[in-house]
Parts: sequence; C-alpha cells; structure tokens
Amino acid sequence: LGWKFYDGDDYHPLENKKKMAEGIPLNDEDRIPWLCTLHDILRREDTSRQDTILACSALKKMYRHVLISGASAIESNQPDQPGEKPALKILFVHLDGPMHIIAGRLEKRKGHFMPLELLKSQFDTLEQPSAPENFITISLEKSLPEIVLEIERAIL
Repeated sequence: LGWKFYDGDDYHPLENKKKMAEGIPLNDEDRIPWLCTLHDILRREDTSRQDTILACSALKKMYRHVLISGASAIESNQPDQPGEKPALKILFVHLDGPMHIIAGRLEKRKGHFMPLELLKSQFDTLEQPSAPENFITISLEKSLPEIVLEIERAIL
C-alpha cells in the first residue's frame, strides 16, 4: 500500500517490557501511557496526511478509544468538545483466531519480550469489537494472502 507501518511493541516503555518478560500481564495503568504514545504517532501522521498502519493489541474498547481520541478518552466519556482536535478516523482490524493458532505463531517468534504464557491473559482481557466501533474481523485461520486481501478490500 505504500503506507507507513508502526509496530506498537516498539513503543512500550522498558518497564512494560520487563514486566511482560517476567510473565506479568500488563494492566490498564501500564497500557494507557503506551496507548497515548501510539495515539500521538497516529495524530502526527494524520496531520501530515500520511496513511498509516499500526499493529498493536488494543484489547479493550477503552484502549481503542484512547487510540482514536488520546488522553481525553480517559478523562471524559463525552464526545469531542468544541475547540478540541477531532477524533482520528481509524479502521480496527480484529484478527480473530483460536488460542492454539496464535500460540503456534508466538512459539515461532524469537527474541520477543512477551512470553507465550501471557497469551491467556490477553484472551481474558479481550473485549471483542462491536458496533458502533469502526472495525472488521478477519479469521486467522485464513491464509496470509487471503487476510491481506480482505484488509486491502476494507481499506480501499
């Protein structure tokens, strides 16, 4: 697509990476500053009119809201106020699949700070996207070319 790509894992603070490496799941207090950083990246790229893809685990509806609206999403559940920067337009791609498929992919990943034993905590935390969120759900049981084609169709 020629779009900029960011991996959210690259922006976790050292404390988060250490916690995960020790097998300790992150909580909201750990994730919110990280999500605000990711929002700032998306906001900067949007201001530059740069189409962007961000890979990250936005497990909860509130996390996705932070990606869209930044820190104001935490302070208020109200719609944008006059004078505020409008919320970002984001299409969330929910890659959905059974734990064993995701576990198999994680086992193949080398040198990453998140161990396989944290996968269950991510499933426990996950809030499936739902209306009125702007999202598509794609099965991880499809082939990689099929997944990419579905995402491209939704974007274009």
